[in-house]
Amino acid sequence: MDQPMFPPSSAEIARKRRELAPKPLEAFKAFSAAVFADGALPGKTKQLIAVAVAHVTQCPYCIRGHTEAALRHGASEQELMEAIWVAAEMRAGGAYAHSALAIDTMHQHATHTG
Repeated sequence: MDQPMFPPSSAEIARKRRELAPKPLEAFKAFSAAVFADGALPGKTKQLIAVAVAHVTQCPYCIRGHTEAALRHGASEQELMEAIWVAAEMRAGGAYAHSALAIDTMHQHATHTG
C-alpha cells in the first residue's frame, strides 16, 4: 500500500507537538493569531497573501489550511487563483532575476579564459 508523502494532520500529531514543545507551540499560536488578526490589512487579504506564500514555500499543509481560512474569510475562488498566479510570477521572476549571477559568471569566465 502506498504511503502518502505528507501524512494528514491529526489529533495525534497535534498532541505530540504539544507534548514535545508546549511553550514554543503556545508562542507560535499567539504569534499566528496576532499576524492574522484584522489590522491595516483585513483578515481576508492576509489569508490570500498566506495562500500565495504557501505556494512559493510549497507547504502542502499551509496551502490547504490557508485556502480554507481564506474561503472562510470570504475570498472567492477567483481571488484565490489570482493570488496563486501572483506567487507563480514571483517565483519565476526570482529565477529570471538570479540569472544575473549566471551571466556575471559567464562574463568572468570569458574574461579569464579568453
